[in-house]
Amino acid sequence: MTELDPVIHAQARLRVVATLAGLAHDDRIAFPRLQKLLDMTAGNLSTHLRRLEEAGYVTITKTHEGRTPATYVALTGAGRVAFEQYTTTLRTVLGGAS
Repeated sequence: MTELDPVIHAQARLRVVATLAGLAHDDRIAFPRLQKLLDMTAGNLSTHLRRLEEAGYVTITKTHEGRTPATYVALTGAGRVAFEQYTTTLRTVLGGAS
């Protein structure tokens, strides 16, 4: 049986990837908005995003809007494929449990 992706399988990272997968393919979300949606601390979210970024599943863009720093997060193509594979594997595992 195929293993569940350990990078995505952690509860917090699964919530992050599932939220990002709900965006359009070329869309991104502001860090504070993602933080609020997931009800996570900035430090906790940053830690999980770093792990997802290291795996190539998300991109983090730091920019400025006027003089205000802004950080945006987007799911990469590889992240979208990994999430689709994760959900397919999970369905298989759950289907075998019934």
